[in-house]
Formats: sequence, C-alpha cells, structure tokens
Amino acid sequence: MTIRANWNYPTAVRFGAGRIKELAEACKSSGIARPLFVTDPGLVNLPMTKEAIQQLKDAGLAVTVFSDVKGNPVESNVYAGIDQLRVGKCDGVVAFGGGSALDVGKVIAFMAGQTRPMWDFEDVGDWWTRADPNGIAPIVAVSTTAGTGSEVGRAGVITHEATHTKKVIFHPKMMPKVTILDPELTVGLPPKITAWTGMDALAHCIEAYCAPGFHPMADGIAVEGIRLVKEFLPKAVKTGDDIEARGAMLTAASMGATAFQKGLGGIHALSHPVGALYDTHHGLTNAVFMPYVLNFNRPAIEERIARLAAYLGLDRSFDSFVGWILDLRAEIGIPHTLAGLNVDDSRLDEIVAMAIVDPTAGGNPVPLDETAAKAIFRSAL
Repeated sequence: MTIRANWNYPTAVRFGAGRIKELAEACKSSGIARPLFVTDPGLVNLPMTKEAIQQLKDAGLAVTVFSDVKGNPVESNVYAGIDQLRVGKCDGVVAFGGGSALDVGKVIAFMAGQTRPMWDFEDVGDWWTRADPNGIAPIVAVSTTAGTGSEVGRAGVITHEATHTKKVIFHPKMMPKVTILDPELTVGLPPKITAWTGMDALAHCIEAYCAPGFHPMADGIAVEGIRLVKEFLPKAVKTGDDIEARGAMLTAASMGATAFQKGLGGIHALSHPVGALYDTHHGLTNAVFMPYVLNFNRPAIEERIARLAAYLGLDRSFDSFVGWILDLRAEIGIPHTLAGLNVDDSRLDEIVAMAIVDPTAGGNPVPLDETAAKAIFRSAL
C-alpha cells in the first residue's frame, strides 16, 4: 500500500512518494522567495537534484546552489555557504541531501543573521539564548537518506577544524519549517549507504530509549522506530526499489531524531571523535560501536532492553536483543570491529579525552568516564 500523509511532530512533515513535487510550494509557504539550495558534491549533478532545482526556478524562485559540503562537515563549509547566501541575497535555505547537507544547510540558515562566532552557540547549557532569533532564516528540508533524521532536528553537527572536534550547534528555531520525506529520492542509494544510514537511525532510537530520565513520548517513538528498522532495513538494503521499505526507513530516521531530544549516549560519544579523526562514516561508526556500548551498559538497561525485545517479537531478554543486533550487522555487511574501519589504538588517549566531554556522553546510562570509554573502545577494537 502506498502511503501519503502529513503530520506535525515536531515539524510539518509531508510524507509519500512524489511529494518532492511540492518543494516550490513548501518554500513559498515558508516565506522563501530566494532559496540557497544546499546539497553535497555527490548529489548536485544527479537528475533528481537538477529536477528539484529546476522546479524551484520554474515556480519563479531565484535559486543559488551551494554544494561545498564534506561528508563530515567542517566550519569552513558553513562560512562558505553563508558567503553564497549573502551574494545571492537569499532569504531562506533548502537543505537537500543526507545528514551532512542538512546539518550544514540548517547551520547556514541559523548563522545568517548572527554576529557572534559559530562556536558561541554550541549545545552547552543555555548558550543558544545568545542568538538573535530574528536572524535565523527559514528552512525547508528534503532528506535523501534515511539515517540522521536531521530534517526534523534543532541542531547541526560541525567539525571544529583546528581541534578536529565535532560540536553540536543548537537552537530551537533551527527546526525546518517544512520537511519533505519522499521515498523515491532514496531509491538510488547504494546498499552500503542504505545499511550505514539505517544503522544510524537505529543508534538514535536505541540510545534515546536507553537514556536516563523520564520522557515516555520519546521512549514510545524510539521503540516503534526500532521495530521499523528491524522489519524494513534488510529489505531496503537487499531491494533498493522497495518503496514501502524506503518509506519506513525514512520514517524511522525521523523518529530517531525526534526521540533523541531525550538524550544519546556512549555510541555517539565514541563515534564522534573517531569520525572527526579518521573521517569515517558516522552511521557506520555507530554501527560498529553499538553492541559494545550496549554490553557495557547492561547493568543499567537489562530490564528495559528485555521489554524492548519482547515488543520486537524476540525472546524477552537482553541477550536476544544483542543477538539480533549482531545478526543484523552480519546480514547487511557491517564490520564486527573497528579494524574494519581502519581504526587502531594509536590515538586512543585522544579519542577517550574527546569522548568523555562530548555533549552526548552525559546521556549514557552508565557514567562514561575515562576508564569506561577506554574499556568500550578496546572491546570494539
């Protein structure tokens, strides 16, 4: 069955095959007449991207295209995009792509009217209140992968080039005005990228569910997101043109990003420095760390994971859930250890030092101190 639906949670989402045809109208309804179209070098020349840009032009919108975005975005990408926004006299951003393009597009829109340096708005305490909310340009987001869920998020992850540290730039008004989730745009994703981004969505849901604190709505969203991954990620990897599977994974990705307002944890805290130092794919790195962090956190999450396993139709136990994770990784080609990412222990101390101060570390169910981070890393090695 082909599903088309609109929902508002937390942003206005237009879901369904063919919804990309509504991009120009979504821009106009968001008050955007001169969009900066932010994408990445791998997407900018693809037919679906050219068609989206042409649609905007045919609707009378003055489009400026920016695609200088790295797989792990860096601050210079953001500032180059701001320069293009100003040259084009753009009044909003269309962020089109995977997590990298979406994050950069959102941060460009956020920084467009700010006078302070970008790092003054890192997700620390109430630093977001330093921003001028009137200087934030409107955003329309179009996701072409099913992983980060950045299309419904209020933050962007950018690497500080001088320190090789990934930092989260946050503001509530960084949320896109409209998000388009069109599974037809993800049909061309190669199996590997489908697998890696899908595991990113799974990591978001699992860590949100396991994070301490009381947020039953986030928990419920995370649990259903995990079920969607279990049922549909193998299908999306195996049969790339399965529109139902592609749509389910887009939904799961958005659910993960919605749920992780509750928190993330050790998977991301370790993955961020490894990605920054070794330039590994974020979702793939999360996938490698996943079972090792789960096992480390077992004393604090065993009963919670057992309930989750039962919902997924597995034996009601922690071991059955981790066993499913291991089987899924093997089925879709995820390396079992960090060696599969060409990561060794030569920078262990540096990674650990970065991990324990990462903004996501505080959400780990077991305190992630230096000893803990080293133990997990060595297990994953």
